[in-house]
Amino acid sequence: MATCWNCGKTYDAPDLITRETECPHCAAFLRSCRNCEFYDPLAHNECREPQAELQPDKERANACDYFRAAKAVRAGGKKAKGKGDFDALFKD
Repeated sequence: MATCWNCGKTYDAPDLITRETECPHCAAFLRSCRNCEFYDPLAHNECREPQAELQPDKERANACDYFRAAKAVRAGGKKAKGKGDFDALFKD
């Protein structure tokens, strides 16, 4: 089982996730940086794999050789709940 970066729903991860593979719930690309175990918004190029090539659009399908489907993802596609909670701390 894996979790979609966009809708947060779980899906049965196929053995091979290609550039055309989409989430069965929301049709987001599954072979994207946002759905990769190495994705880290705080890392250089937002990737913890130092040899990976820069992928400018983290939500689009790509052919990165280092892609590994993440079992769980950190944030939703629209706005991370944690960020909303953080922003609420500084609201007047």
